[in-house]
Amino acid sequence: MSPPDQAGIANERRRRSRWIAAVELGLISSTFSTIVSQLFAARIGRDAAVDWTTVAAIPVRDWALGSEPSWSAILIGIAFHQWADFSWAVVFFGVLGRWTATLRPLAILLLALPWAIFSSGMEWFVLVPLFPFWQPLFTLQQPYWIGLLVHASSALMYPLFARLRWERGAAAERDLRFTDAWLAGALAIVATLGIVAMFGSHGYELPWVGRDKDADQTYMRHMTTHHAQGIALARIAVRRAQDPHLQKLAQLLVASQTGESRLLENWWLSWFDITMPDCSSDERAAMPGFLTSAEMRLVALAPADQFDAVFVEMMSRHHKGAVKMADQMWHSRGDLRLRVMAHAIRHEQQGTIALMHGASGFAAVLTATRNMLDDNVN
Repeated sequence: MSPPDQAGIANERRRRSRWIAAVELGLISSTFSTIVSQLFAARIGRDAAVDWTTVAAIPVRDWALGSEPSWSAILIGIAFHQWADFSWAVVFFGVLGRWTATLRPLAILLLALPWAIFSSGMEWFVLVPLFPFWQPLFTLQQPYWIGLLVHASSALMYPLFARLRWERGAAAERDLRFTDAWLAGALAIVATLGIVAMFGSHGYELPWVGRDKDADQTYMRHMTTHHAQGIALARIAVRRAQDPHLQKLAQLLVASQTGESRLLENWWLSWFDITMPDCSSDERAAMPGFLTSAEMRLVALAPADQFDAVFVEMMSRHHKGAVKMADQMWHSRGDLRLRVMAHAIRHEQQGTIALMHGASGFAAVLTATRNMLDDNVN
């Protein structure tokens, strides 16, 4: 055997199968995105447990939904998310490995970020609401940017493939230096987010940084009060709804609005160091979509064969008011975290209205796209 042939064989032995490296990278990147998503969610007003439950509803449908997120639903949601992120990594480095497997770390990163846009878009616009899952709930409840952030965090780990594709010690020295620094940076991000999350869970969030404190405080008080009525209204449907799917949506409403109220109260105590004052009767009467006592009784006492229609009408009116309030906050000068949370609330409550009216398929995708961009119910 000639020396060039021997050198080629030795080089091939040092190089690992791109499929093995793709599998390892998929496990690393999906785990990293899960940890970052869990730790970062509350910083932008997301209840991670509710989000994982919504993800779990993609494969197991209404079974995952409940008034309180169950551990089984949360674990299914995490597992499904990790499977999806894992699969995208295997496609990127395995199926497309002819073009991606030999790239340098920085080149991988430059391609991985557009890949995150593509993969999150495919899930949000096609794979989940249309073929193969036909589940509109995820797309109508979570705006696209949430999935994009999750996929982007996964893509940040892709440069490590330049190290994994070689047997130990065989990678180029400059690639080893780059991936060492990159891995150290990833661990520092996790540690920082963990510390911030730990302090946040004890009522010590990063300080308020808005430009209109009175407006932010008014919104937080009003939305918390508005949510309290929405939870009470949804609990009636949990007991009385005739349509099992509507009953499950009502349970999701209880879980999501309870989580959002808890986050708003935690922010309030952390930012302003006082107890959140109750809203007055005049404030409640002036809130858009806030139902009167008579209207609440109308729902509670509606005949069984009319309950679902009455509930959908009243909850739709209630949600439209919350959408209007959230839209105003999104376009305000308030703290960015509060505005980002308001954008998600605007999207999910418009989406719930569509779900209660049976939106599905391509129509649900169009509705979700419009809802993400604007207030389309007022």
